[in-house]
Amino acid sequence: MSDTLRDQLLGLGFKAPTPERKPARKPGTGGNPTSAKADPARHGQRRPDGKPSSGKPPARGDARTRGRGKPASREDIDLAKAYAIRAQKEKDERIAAEKQKQEEARLRREARARLATLLDGKALNREDAEIARHFEYGGKIKRIYVTADQLQALNAGELGVAQLNGRYLLVTAAVLAEAEAVFAPSVALRVDPDAPAGDDPYADPKYQVPDDLVW
Repeated sequence: MSDTLRDQLLGLGFKAPTPERKPARKPGTGGNPTSAKADPARHGQRRPDGKPSSGKPPARGDARTRGRGKPASREDIDLAKAYAIRAQKEKDERIAAEKQKQEEARLRREARARLATLLDGKALNREDAEIARHFEYGGKIKRIYVTADQLQALNAGELGVAQLNGRYLLVTAAVLAEAEAVFAPSVALRVDPDAPAGDDPYADPKYQVPDDLVW
């Protein structure tokens, strides 16, 4: 508006218009009316998924460690290894013991088979023998029936007794030595004529009881 027109209007009684004042800005707004919408974390607003925003960036490594337990320490790892080594060692020992047991059983079977072949036809047992010769074998008192001549030869060490499959066979001293070489536990009675009498108490005649008496 030119000064001439302004002066004319003022002369006619019109008042000059006052300039419009703008509202003062609040500090921190930055003059951007959309800043509150753009940064919901600054005003405590919720995110689109409904969870409150912390306003902080996610810590590094959170995604990688989420759902995992506390990592095992060096001591725990060493202890677990020690247990595993011990368990494996015990397992190996059990397997070795079982194999040895099976091997020993196999050797006993083979030895008994050879013993049966050795003693076949060499037993001197007689059906008319009436004298019971007692002896200790396997922690128990056993007996074999012999004749008077066989008893004398047995006590002199010229004969011996071998055990085969639960039977007691009267054999010569030479055959008994062969039986011992094949399977030592088969030797049930061998008398040493030079040994003291106390070593074989059942050689005493008082132990030669009749058949009709209970031993």
